[in-house]
Parts: sequence; structure tokens; C-alpha cells
Amino acid sequence: MMARRLQFALIAAACAHAATPARGTVEYVRTIPSVKEFTKSHSVFTKVFDWLVGPADGKPEVLRPYATTRDSAGRLFVADPGQHGVHVYDFEKHKYQFLKGPRGKTMDSPIDLACDASDNLYVTDSVRARIYVFDTKGKFRRTIEGGFLRPTGMALDRRAQRIYVADTLRHQVIMLTFDGKELGTIGRRGAAQGEFNFPTALTLASGKLYVVDAMNFRIQSFTIDGRFVSSFGQLGNQSGTLSRPKGIAADSDGNIYVVYAMFET
Repeated sequence: MMARRLQFALIAAACAHAATPARGTVEYVRTIPSVKEFTKSHSVFTKVFDWLVGPADGKPEVLRPYATTRDSAGRLFVADPGQHGVHVYDFEKHKYQFLKGPRGKTMDSPIDLACDASDNLYVTDSVRARIYVFDTKGKFRRTIEGGFLRPTGMALDRRAQRIYVADTLRHQVIMLTFDGKELGTIGRRGAAQGEFNFPTALTLASGKLYVVDAMNFRIQSFTIDGRFVSSFGQLGNQSGTLSRPKGIAADSDGNIYVVYAMFET
């Protein structure tokens, strides 16, 4: 069976050069090959060795990619709940790594990823109801357990050293320090302003926290301290409505991008 491939596109930034795409355009960059192809050595010695004894095995292929992030070195991290771990692609050094979790307590359902200012990686595990933290070498450092029921989306405020976690089954966003101390919660179950019905993804932009309020079919924004600011979106299948919003991100201009399903034209 042919291994699945991941495809990623980058939004081109504005530049003075006339040949550069205008701000807001989307330009295809590359297709990431299978792990086997990515880690394939091109040296003559390795080719001869593989021909004699066969290639090394044991590297899991991408099965069900769910979320991505990158660190300051440009490494790409892919959460894969299907493989119960995180794929790490280092394009500069052409190296691959797979993070399983702490010894004896491997990840079950890694959902979201984020890096802090030191490039430590934070991973939410929705089934094990915790956050795993790894250093830049992929070594497990600690577990954050905040009384979660189903932690899913996550956003890091690097300046304030604060973690925001969407707990989908608690219908809240939980605020934590990087050490895991709970600072407070945002919202409760409901449909009023500032309330949630299965929140999922989060992003920070222009000093605001944006929350995908999935089953209220809207996006809500809050101050970084958790005060409600505004919301947009409603159920529908027309342009501007949100049927099953899934993911969210923001660009450097503060524009918000929402991924949603069940849209029909």
C-alpha cells in the first residue's frame, strides 16, 4: 500500500521585489514524501549495505496527521493520533525523529502542538488527558495534568509564559503557567456570549485569544485574561457561515483563517 503523503502550502509574505507574490496569496511549496523516502540515504555505502542486508525498518509512516507546528530552526512537527506519536522533520539536516512519549506511558491521541520560546514542544493528548513536554532533542521532560477531561486545541503566549487549552468535554478553556499551575478558566457550557459548546481549536492574534466554539458554530474572541470581546459566525451553508468549524490560525496582519467542514455550495 502506497504511503500517504503530506502536503503543505505557505502564505507568501509581501516583499518589495516585483516577482514576489502579493500578500495574501497562497503558493504551493513542496510535498513531503513518505518517511521511508525522506530518510533514504544517498551514499554509495548505504545503498550497497541496504542491497546486501535490506533497509532498516521501524520508522512509522504518517497515518492520520491532525496538527502541525514548527520551531525556530524550521523543523516541522506533525501530530499523528493514528500512530500515537509526533513526527519530526528536520529539512536542513535531513533527519527524521518520532516522539512516542515518556517511557512506559506512550501517547495515545496527540491532537495539538506548540513550541515555546526555547523550542520546547508541548503536545496535548486528548485520550490520556494531559500535556507532554519535550526538549529540542526530543527528550521527554514532564507531564502537565490540569484536571482535563478532553484537552484538544492549544495556544502558547510566549511572552506571558501562559498555556491556553481547550477542554472540549469541560466546555471551557483552561489557562495554565508553563509549569502547569492553573490560573483560571474561561467559559462554561451554553450558547450565550463567553459560553461554549464543545470548543476545539485556539489561536492568539493581536493580543486576543480566538476560540473555535464548534457546536455553537462560531468563533469567539477574548482578552488574554479571559474577558469576552466579540464573536462571529453562525450555522449555515452560505459564504460567511460556519458549518462544523475545525481549525483556526492567524497571520502577522491579524487576519483569521478558519477551516470548517460540511460546506456545500
